[in-house]
Amino acid sequence: MSAELLTVDTVAAYIASRAPLAELVDVSTLSVVEVGDGNLNLVFIASDAAGASLVLKQSLPYVRMVGESWPLSQDRILAEARGYDAAIALSPESSPVYYGFDEPRRIIAIEDLSDWTVWRRSLNDGRITPGAAAIIGRHVARIGFGTSVFGRGPADVKRAIAASINIDLCQISEDLIFTQPYIDHPDNAWTPGLDEAVRSLREGGLIDEIAALKHAFVTHAEALIHGDLHTGSVFVPADGSTGARIFDIEFSFYGPIAFDLGSFFGNVLLAQQRAAVLDRPAEFQDWLDGLIAEAWDAFESEFRALWPSRVDASYTDAFLDGWLRQTWSLAVGFGGAKAIRRIVGLAKASDIESLEPSDHDTAAAEVLRIARSWVERRESIANAAELSTVGR
Repeated sequence: MSAELLTVDTVAAYIASRAPLAELVDVSTLSVVEVGDGNLNLVFIASDAAGASLVLKQSLPYVRMVGESWPLSQDRILAEARGYDAAIALSPESSPVYYGFDEPRRIIAIEDLSDWTVWRRSLNDGRITPGAAAIIGRHVARIGFGTSVFGRGPADVKRAIAASINIDLCQISEDLIFTQPYIDHPDNAWTPGLDEAVRSLREGGLIDEIAALKHAFVTHAEALIHGDLHTGSVFVPADGSTGARIFDIEFSFYGPIAFDLGSFFGNVLLAQQRAAVLDRPAEFQDWLDGLIAEAWDAFESEFRALWPSRVDASYTDAFLDGWLRQTWSLAVGFGGAKAIRRIVGLAKASDIESLEPSDHDTAAAEVLRIARSWVERRESIANAAELSTVGR
């Protein structure tokens, strides 16, 4: 049975009925706006006359971008609540303030970051946001370490894996990233100028490599991951100062830590190709070219800093070195797969889609060409410096 859905007209009464939330805003002067969050949910910003505000997010019983013809359980927001619980415990400075979860109504309440900017929009506009990639790297390391067998006992991890099953949204990821782009599927779409590039994805050994990545995604239950960590899931300060807040965690489940890193890598590739066709200033393009190294270096440094606190010393330092190499290679492959999916499959990214037609096809073809190289060569690419030269 579906939970009753909020509307702009019922948000104030809902907040008034929840004492912890009613203490945050003046319900008598509340103004409510429904902003959505892209593809799946209801999202409301509630602000009072004094400027206090909060955000309510409620899962719909279907996929918002498609409609009621694609039903989806509202239970998916349970995964987001678990994700915020972990984020607040392990990496609070890179997370929105979390005000709690109303399980019967399938509603979460978080800090209003309207005075921040979604990072994808900032990148699309050609703005440099210092330090954001490093914050993402540290965030992934802290949550990855803290929710894995490195940071907690194996029995606790097994119980957490069982509690974090996210069947519906994992199925969406499996289909949209690892299956549909490589077959004829009604949800796929691309411009005629990309026909040859898309056909090439279905030839040779690429689909074998994608199969290996899909298997890793499905079977590597390492840690509680974000599951959809792209530049549209990160807020950055609008004034260009250092900071980042990671949100939209409803795809969270126990999966490969490398997947979150790869999701970010693939979206950086989109931003790079947009900047290239628009001939953005060299300073901006050079900064973009350094984002993957910035994120990975911060991730590795943070993981190594946490390593002495591991709960099981039988995981040796040499093991960590090998695990980091494997995680890097998987992240590169996942990054390529995520970039391909944004060009060919459902739910594309504005980095490329908002370009003029001729620029769109040039940038999209480059994304596909480079992303394919990432997937096929991931095990031989030693570091971010080498990655920056692949396919170029």
